[in-house]
Amino acid sequence: MSKVFKKTSGNGHIALYLGKRDFVDNVDSVEIVDGVVKVDPSGLNGRKVFVYLACAFRYGSEDLDVIGLSFRRDIWIQRVQVYPPTGGNATKSPMQESLMKKVGEQGCAFSFQMPPNLPCSVALQPGPNDSGKACGVDFEVKAYIANAADSADEVIEKKDTCRLMIRKIQFAPPNDKPGPKAEITKQFMMTDKPVHLEASLQKEVYYHGDPITVNVKINNETAKVVKKIKIFVEQLTNVALYSSDTYTKAVCTEEFGETINANSTFEKSFQLKPLLSNNNEKRGIAVDGRLKDEDTHLASTTLSQGDKEMQGILISYKVKVNLIVSGGGLLGGLTASDVTVELPLTLMSPKPAGDKLD
Repeated sequence: MSKVFKKTSGNGHIALYLGKRDFVDNVDSVEIVDGVVKVDPSGLNGRKVFVYLACAFRYGSEDLDVIGLSFRRDIWIQRVQVYPPTGGNATKSPMQESLMKKVGEQGCAFSFQMPPNLPCSVALQPGPNDSGKACGVDFEVKAYIANAADSADEVIEKKDTCRLMIRKIQFAPPNDKPGPKAEITKQFMMTDKPVHLEASLQKEVYYHGDPITVNVKINNETAKVVKKIKIFVEQLTNVALYSSDTYTKAVCTEEFGETINANSTFEKSFQLKPLLSNNNEKRGIAVDGRLKDEDTHLASTTLSQGDKEMQGILISYKVKVNLIVSGGGLLGGLTASDVTVELPLTLMSPKPAGDKLD
């Protein structure tokens, strides 16, 4: 094991060890979160040691918690007692065996199985002048010393805890399917023939940073002129907590000055590249969760089985192709109009080669 992640409590009586901090959600199952806690029994004073894994939605700065308001809501939480052991020598994973060799006899193994209907780690980008942690969904492994696993009457002091943030991530599935296609035929006022617009994507799944190719076909049977073509990539952020609200933000907008005259046809492929670097100033853009301040990218599309309701932040994308059609005739701009189609877009990271995750 090339790297071990360790966090020690303030009093030094417990230390939390993880072999990795990224755990992959394969849609139907999630990698087991396993680790080891090193326990010094001499400092417990008869208390026990517990570990929890929590998936939480954070929607405010932690600094405000001191005024008695909670700006964090647990979506899912599970606790286990690691010391004293509760019986049964469960089989240890290779990761835990390796950690136990490092920790020694004071090591206590633990593991958690997350359900597949939890959201992935995602954050909402703060504005340029915002301070504190970003809103979003995060996952935390925390070891703590207490008399009971979860007692409303017991105050657990910070020096008796140690925690590590982890990420739940998804990678693009193997996919060579053709991309989606959409079409529309639109009739305008005072014309007897329509404009027909067809748009398609070359493939179903695109990776972050790759150019997205949009194929556009137009059959303009009217006396009007298509003045230009606008193509957007929109990010849809569905915040499903107390209620379900969806926020739509354009993360890439391109305008092409293509003119399609009356009674003519047109066919061309256009490319767009939605990048977080072009959206750094936009508050509320969803980005994939980060553990520290390392670079990230636009949030990945959320894949789900669809049969279980998910809470948290769910991400999807769409491509919109919009034709700006001139009015023409006596009424001029009064009869100008748009013709629009939408295509679903799956935007994700490729699975790393081999089993080793970055």
